[in-house]
Amino acid sequence: MRAARLIKMVLLLQSRPSMTAAELAGELEVSERTVTRDAQALSEAGVPVYADRGRIGGYRLVGGYRTRLTGLARGEAEALFLSGVPGALREMGLEDAASAARLKVSAALSPSLRDAPRTAAQRFHLDAPNWFHEPDTPGLLPAVADAVWDDRRVTARYRRDGGEVERELEPYGLVLKAGVWYLCARVAGQGSFRVYRIDRFTAVEAGAERFERAEDFDLPAFWDERAKQFARSILRAEVVVRLSAEGVRRLPHAMDAVAAREALARAGEPEGDEWVTVTLPVESEEVAREQLTALGAEVEVLAPPSLRERFAAEAARLAELYGL
Repeated sequence: MRAARLIKMVLLLQSRPSMTAAELAGELEVSERTVTRDAQALSEAGVPVYADRGRIGGYRLVGGYRTRLTGLARGEAEALFLSGVPGALREMGLEDAASAARLKVSAALSPSLRDAPRTAAQRFHLDAPNWFHEPDTPGLLPAVADAVWDDRRVTARYRRDGGEVERELEPYGLVLKAGVWYLCARVAGQGSFRVYRIDRFTAVEAGAERFERAEDFDLPAFWDERAKQFARSILRAEVVVRLSAEGVRRLPHAMDAVAAREALARAGEPEGDEWVTVTLPVESEEVAREQLTALGAEVEVLAPPSLRERFAAEAARLAELYGL
């Protein structure tokens, strides 16, 4: 365990000019005192780790030291070949580059690990698009991807509300969500980050000017927060329902799971027949009808009256259809 931690510490210092004890402790998941002891152990073993004292001090490697302790274990080699999404790479125009990289890594592996690409690929596969939807690759995706890689500003035309708008964007990152590509970009001159669907771009032109990326921008964290905001923003209506115990169990699978769990947490105690009354945030009455229909007889709509009437009419039609 300690040997692996020491190797990781050397690799971290090799990849950065210097790191504070607190930064190393966070990366290695140990205390700062342990970092100090590990640095001393490396120094005694001949690794030139130097400690800069003072308020802004830290640890660094002296004299451009480079370690060759980069051998891959089997699990690491197999995980490496799971990190790519073949379909996504192909759509971005990176399939050839990814293939060449995999070949180079495979050639560098020790003989005992040469089968890692095959064993990983035959055990795990990521199929991003939704069922029953044939994904369409946006024609401008490769151009956007090139701009993202090169940190180049782009002038883009975008369909919105029946018209088109033109924006100068700083493209920070691409996200593939359920088969749909999105661009997370900063509007030049405004500083605000926004999300754009790639398939709504009608023109993208990359300029010669590169932009300076904000060092604190975290694409996964940004997307996670925006996705949560979007999910909350579309829930503009409310319905009141009674749910059986089975209905309570199935509700998070029929609608937005977070909204369902929050609504259930606010609900009162079950009634004498173990049914519970819940106020649910929904996108619209029509969407609520589609979602709640999946619960069948495990849900009773109480409000709004128009939705209750629609469920009553559906129930009457079913009774007539089945001769009840």
